This record gives sequence, structure tokens and C-alpha cells, in this order.
Amino acid sequence: MANIIKQPCDEGVVRSAPCTAPCSRNVVKWVLAATILGSSMAMIDGTVVNVALPVLQSQLNATTTDVQWIVESYALFLAALILVGGSLGDRFGRRLIFACGISLFALASIWCGLSPNVNQLIIVRAIQGIGGALLVPGSLAIISASFDEAQRGQAIGTWSGFTAITSALGPVLGGWLVENVSWRWIFFLNVPLAGIVLGILFWRVPESRDQDSARLDWWGAALATFGLGTIVYGLIESSHLGLLHPLVLSCLVVGVLILSAFIFVEANSRTPMMPLSLFKSRTFSGANLLTLLLYSALGGVFYFVPFNLIERTPTNCKQYSWGFFR
Repeated sequence: MANIIKQPCDEGVVRSAPCTAPCSRNVVKWVLAATILGSSMAMIDGTVVNVALPVLQSQLNATTTDVQWIVESYALFLAALILVGGSLGDRFGRRLIFACGISLFALASIWCGLSPNVNQLIIVRAIQGIGGALLVPGSLAIISASFDEAQRGQAIGTWSGFTAITSALGPVLGGWLVENVSWRWIFFLNVPLAGIVLGILFWRVPESRDQDSARLDWWGAALATFGLGTIVYGLIESSHLGLLHPLVLSCLVVGVLILSAFIFVEANSRTPMMPLSLFKSRTFSGANLLTLLLYSALGGVFYFVPFNLIERTPTNCKQYSWGFFR
């Protein structure tokens, strides 16, 4: 869910960032086109896959746990590495890292569409999440570097409006593709979009980087990934093993310990990927708590609704709908 809605404080960061690669008027529209289309790939993927979950479960002989991992493997790597993706863009070039994210996302999408079994699909979805972590922060970073303060507000508004539209179109487009073509085309759809974005990027979008960017916090990224991954694994397995099963309890305990180590590393690092001092701000902490609660609710809705409305046959609709609302 981390990629569906713009994160809190993003707009404030973008508005306050310096314009390091100002664009001429004839380049502005190409910058917006590249960032909107690039973000749209991740936005559409964040909603379109959920519509296809019942079909994926049926055609790939997947269990409920497998279907959960199709969603969570992507979201896990996207959420854990998104800050690293932004740091890589500042250090090595925003256009370069954005292009790498687009390319990796597209290649992983092709592999997703060709996956013969659910285990391979889960692995490739994780790779797709890594590509998303490179491209998602890059779109706003390119806008902040390309537009001055007078133009930045309008650019952000345009980007936000179009990406919101693509997010809303995801379930509609996914449903049509699943019903009339194949579930595999919800992934192949990313390939032509990626080709258009890469063409615009290297033809029209200027490169920009932060010469004073700090070194990358690889320890923080690794601990966050393994900590979140262990806890997610334990929670997913608890659905059929039970919350008090030794494997589930072990995963939850180990995950908490790893995340505790992550907090220790961030508190003692010179260049932490998540400065803990930010949480001293009540506004920042409150906004992130609200976002956590909102995304938790949205994640549950987007996961369970397809199984309760799409998977059910018309003759059983009344029976299941009553059971759903009880």
C-alpha cells in the first residue's frame, strides 16, 4: 500500500528542495509526462493485482497464504527500500536511478506475466518491489530538481491529480483484462509504459544529483527489510498455524529483535536513513500514525473485497453477502 497515496510530508520536502536542474518551457511538459507515466506504473500495480487475486489463486493452485505473499512480497521491499532508493538518486543521479527503477520494474513485470507457478511469481513480485523503491521517490525528486518554487506547486498538483486518476483506473482496467484477456496482461501492461518513459527520460529530462548527499545506510536498509519480513512472515503463517504456534511466535520475537537493532543503528549512525529525531515532532508522528491506520484499513479492504465480491457466483451472492456483513 505504500505506493498508492503520496506519503505525508512529501509535498513539504519537495517544495523546500532547491532547483538544481531548472527546465526551459519546452522541457517542462516532458518532465511531467515522464514522472506521471513512471509513477503510474507503480500506482496501477498497487491496485490492479488485487482484482486478479481470485483468478491467480484458481489458475496457479495457490493457497490463501500464497495469495497474501503475492501482495506482501511487493509491498515489503517497496516500503523497506524506498528511502534507500531516494538516497541513491541524490547520490548517483535522479534520472539514472529513476530509469534503473523503470527498467527493473518492467523486466520483473514480464517475468511476472510468464511465471508458471505461484512460488516464482512471489519471488519476482519482490524484485518488482525493489524496482518500485527506485522509481517511486525518483518522480517527486525529479520534479523538485526541475521546477523552481514559483512553478513547483502547479507541477505537484498536476502530478498528484494524474497519478490519483491512474490509481482509480487500476481496478477497472485489471478487471477488464482478467475477464477478457488473461491475468498475465496486468503485468505485461507495464512494458509499453516503461518504453515510453525511458524514451522521454533520455531524450528530454535533464540529469540532477546532490553533490553533498550522505553515504548510504545499508545496515539500516538490511535490518528494516529482514525485521519487517520476519514479522510479516509470522503474521501470514498465523492464519493457518495459529498465533501461538512456535514458528509464529519465534518469527514475531526475532522480527521485534531485528527492528530493535534497526532503531539502535539509526540512533547511532551519522547518516541514518530514518533519523529518529523526526519523531520528536508531534505533527510528523501524528501524520505517520494516521497514515499507518489508513493504510492498514485500505490494505484489508483491497485484499478481502475481491474474494467476497468477485469470487462469489451470482447464485450464492445473497448467502455470502449476508455472511460478509455479519
